[in-house]
Amino acid sequence: MRVWIIFVLCLAGHAMAAPTEEEPVTEEPVYEAEEELVTDDAVFEEPEVGVNPVQVEVGEFDEAIEVVEEEEVVENPCLNHHCKKGKVCEVDEDNTPMCVCQDPTSCAAAEGEFEHVCGTDNKTYDTSCHFFATKCALEGTKKGHKLHLDYIGPCKYIEPCLDTELSEFPMRMRDWLKNVLVTLYERDEDNNLLTEKQKLRVKKIYENEKRLQAGEHSLDLLAHDFEKNYNMYIFPVHWQFGQLDQHPVDGYLTHTELAPLRAPLIPMEHCTTRFFEECDADSDKYIALEEWASCFGLKLQDVDKDLVI
Repeated sequence: MRVWIIFVLCLAGHAMAAPTEEEPVTEEPVYEAEEELVTDDAVFEEPEVGVNPVQVEVGEFDEAIEVVEEEEVVENPCLNHHCKKGKVCEVDEDNTPMCVCQDPTSCAAAEGEFEHVCGTDNKTYDTSCHFFATKCALEGTKKGHKLHLDYIGPCKYIEPCLDTELSEFPMRMRDWLKNVLVTLYERDEDNNLLTEKQKLRVKKIYENEKRLQAGEHSLDLLAHDFEKNYNMYIFPVHWQFGQLDQHPVDGYLTHTELAPLRAPLIPMEHCTTRFFEECDADSDKYIALEEWASCFGLKLQDVDKDLVI
């Protein structure tokens, strides 16, 4: 800083010595003080340098600093480029974003057993990231086509589902779906869990005095409630179908679209897999809305696509 002060004083001295047509300033000490203040202000107002005195003195680094700032403002083409699970975005030679299979070794290690997943190949994967990266590498192969995420948690023995157990499964599922919607309605303070139309429909269920409260109920009670309060279950069944029918929204559920519901259920409900397999009545690998509703015991005349939307 002393260097700059000396430099400023020298400039001031040259300016004072130079000839001028203006009237001389009579109060020279005051003039010098004002010149110093003006000159100091000029230093601090330099737009290209900044206010950091260290940066001012080390001017050779200014260019490098500016280059870094320019690189930061360059938009990454991958920021708005979405890749499906198992793939990551990279740019080619033309800086064009593209999706490539993720290397499984780049996936973060599981923090606990709860992050393990079981594939339909009966193999436990460390995390879902490892699973989808592996599946991506098998794209185009018969093995890759058949490989799906089966359920959450390490692979284990799943007991066979008996016919009597299969008939009980939709009773619990219907009640569970109804309770899920009621819970969302109670917690939807910011209007981001349910749409206004959905809230109006759930409100009728929520305020109905005949509604069976959440809890552990016998199968007889669940069957009786479904018979007596049938209308309460129509919307929850349609709502769940709409939640799953997303990729794409076409009125059919694929194995992949079912995964968010199947994967957490299988370890707790051993009839889950058989239930969804038999929902596909025509065995075309897709579950239509009519097939879905029938699985949950709804009457054909009560199937309404508008309830899904």
